[in-house]
Amino acid sequence: MNGQWRLTRTPAQGMPSDGDFAWSEDVIPQPGAGQMLTRTIYLSLDPYQWGRRLRGEEAPGEICHGRTVSQVLESNVDGFAPGDYVFNTNGWQTHGLSGKDISVFGYMFPRKLEPTLAPISTALGVMGMLGLTAYAGVYVQCQPKAGETVVVSAASGGVGQNVGQIAKLHGCRVVGIAGAAHKCNFVVDELGFDACVSHLSDDLATQLAAACPDGIDIYFENVGGKVFDAVLPLLNAHSRVTRCGLISQYANNKGSDAATNWLASGQATFERCHTQVHALLVRNFVEEYQDQFFSKMADWIRAGKVKYREDLWSGLESAPQALSAMLKGDNFGKTLIAVSQDPTLDEQLAQKRAKGNILA
Repeated sequence: MNGQWRLTRTPAQGMPSDGDFAWSEDVIPQPGAGQMLTRTIYLSLDPYQWGRRLRGEEAPGEICHGRTVSQVLESNVDGFAPGDYVFNTNGWQTHGLSGKDISVFGYMFPRKLEPTLAPISTALGVMGMLGLTAYAGVYVQCQPKAGETVVVSAASGGVGQNVGQIAKLHGCRVVGIAGAAHKCNFVVDELGFDACVSHLSDDLATQLAAACPDGIDIYFENVGGKVFDAVLPLLNAHSRVTRCGLISQYANNKGSDAATNWLASGQATFERCHTQVHALLVRNFVEEYQDQFFSKMADWIRAGKVKYREDLWSGLESAPQALSAMLKGDNFGKTLIAVSQDPTLDEQLAQKRAKGNILA
């Protein structure tokens, strides 16, 4: 049977609740002409998924959207054979049908994966949309220069950890903002950030100012709220800001309100500092920068210059709980659901992931 999570209603503003999703089972579909049947191995959970549900971009009754890594079981598509591993969009279900050259958010699906180049799960993280998001925002949009100070919020998350490491590779001083102490320690000790402050502290603004004695030249926004309030007074003249996400505001806003309110609260500072403000939509960078990014990131990973962490949950049944945890900041790294067995994992790598999911 094909296990599935479907959206039951267009949610009101706030965090996910038990009534937003319904579990169901159906027969495993059979592929028609130009289709292939795939088994979901990993499901990616990302903040944008909740945002699109709040905006009504998923209709009640639909299978919840989500990018996936899957294995081909049956194929009527040229170039894809049973046993191949692919990056596709099965969504929140154990099996799905894929066609060829389907464009979703600017990506062409499915994309065949080569397990010998990198663990297949990385197609949903450091070697996928999240890595490209970080690259597009900090490197393409903000153009870091050696010696500049770069601050990234949600620094231990799937995007934030890549932002900081890319900035370090370009000679910047990097300061992270994260939550619990172990997350702050991780981005400094494991990822090589110069400093990290906790947004849970009562004196966040004071700590951030101490960590950025020369002000902030680039800010990569993932959070908003009080974190953004602490950043604003430290922006230097001709600073650059990329707004990727506003995860702290999703519970209190619907649609585009969060972005509108964020921009309004910073407008006076942006004008005074001649700050360049960029909204980040990764789909706008796929066609021109995807191949460049894959090449550079693969080299950085092989050379040990970029590390990453995955927050791995077991079983598709855990998807709603994992989504809520991520939106509340209770994740540690890129949030993934292990929907089924990953045949590419050797025993040593599997044990390493089970002890904390830190991969080099």
